Amino acid sequence: MERTLRWWLMISFWGVYILPGCAQQIGTDEYQRSGAVVSYGRSSTASMDQRMNPERRTRFQDPQAPRFQLSDSQGKFTLGIGGNVRTALEYDFHGMVDNLDFYPSLISVPGTGNYARNNFQLDPTGSSVYVKLLGRTSRLGDFVVYINTYFRGSSSTLRMHNAYVSFLGFRAGWDYGLFTDPASSPPNIDYEGPAGQVNYRTNLLYYTHTFSSRWSAGLGIEMPSVSATTDDYLAVNTQRAPNVPAFVQYSWNAKSHFRVAGVVRPMTYSSDLYEKAFTETGWGVQASTVFTTIKKWKAFGQVTYGEGIGNFINDLSTQSLDLVPHGGEEGKMQVLPMLGWYAGLQYNLSPVVFVSSTYSQSRVYGRNGYPATDSASYRYGQYLAANMFWNITSNMLGGMEYLHGWKTGFDATSYTANRLSLLVQYSF
Repeated sequence: MERTLRWWLMISFWGVYILPGCAQQIGTDEYQRSGAVVSYGRSSTASMDQRMNPERRTRFQDPQAPRFQLSDSQGKFTLGIGGNVRTALEYDFHGMVDNLDFYPSLISVPGTGNYARNNFQLDPTGSSVYVKLLGRTSRLGDFVVYINTYFRGSSSTLRMHNAYVSFLGFRAGWDYGLFTDPASSPPNIDYEGPAGQVNYRTNLLYYTHTFSSRWSAGLGIEMPSVSATTDDYLAVNTQRAPNVPAFVQYSWNAKSHFRVAGVVRPMTYSSDLYEKAFTETGWGVQASTVFTTIKKWKAFGQVTYGEGIGNFINDLSTQSLDLVPHGGEEGKMQVLPMLGWYAGLQYNLSPVVFVSSTYSQSRVYGRNGYPATDSASYRYGQYLAANMFWNITSNMLGGMEYLHGWKTGFDATSYTANRLSLLVQYSF
């Protein structure tokens, strides 16, 4: 990890300080003969800017086009170096979530080891550093290599956020799963976002195709990750098959679309009682959208339903609900029905200031003896966000946000938490 961090610092230092300095000292003509051209301030050509803009689906928290760019003299390869420094101040009151991200499922229960009802946090871990390489080849056409890291590893160490290569409609690497729709995500300071949102990253290989200016579709395979509740007879170890996601999307302008997606995920578990492995199949369907309603207004939303898809839905992902013991068959497991959704509106007060609000819910349904009678196990969570963002300059963003969360168990007990957040972010 230390070697990785040193490598990133070296790349950033040379790209941001040394190379531009050399260009100024030795002159443009001589520098171009060395085989590279340096530009900064969001690029010297419109075509370069267009190519450097994110070609993938992005969330509000994701970085945009890099500020510093290097190109070869023929314009066939362009390397962008960028990132952001992001610090959020968070204060929980009248109930708290003992986590940097606001998961209603993690609302602290009084009398269970933590009696505090308030919590103060400073979170710089959403800060990121990334590089993006664009190239043109005669055989593969245009290709993209993208690596983005942020500081959300153990003890705030550098961690991979995205790492992939794209060409000819294919993408391979680590990125948002194809069952997600990041472009329809609401704006939040809270890094993970609404309770019922599908938001996950994974190892993947997929293919997308644009049929026209309005229609596109994709199909892929993804590395399975199963989070299960087990007992003395049950274990989740290796997986025998990948997740298979797909989507179809209709877009009527550059910022408005409607998407339908689905996923099938065979999940393998071992039973000591039967001395063999079994497979339960989870599945999910989803509809999502983002669109401009009338001038200055934007709407966004998503609804997801399925069985055994807890690892994909924000709030349910903390509860190990992909597989649970089957109450009627000892030594067997089952998938549970579950639902997640959110809806929100954004209003642009001016070209540089906007406000938004989002309501979201995630829910799991019991069956076949799950959960036990009068259990306090998580049944559903609710998430309400209201915020304001201000583009102070073209590179600096400020924001403030209020969050309210509810957690309710199968026994109808309910707990709440509140959070106020302030954000300062500088992008380069």
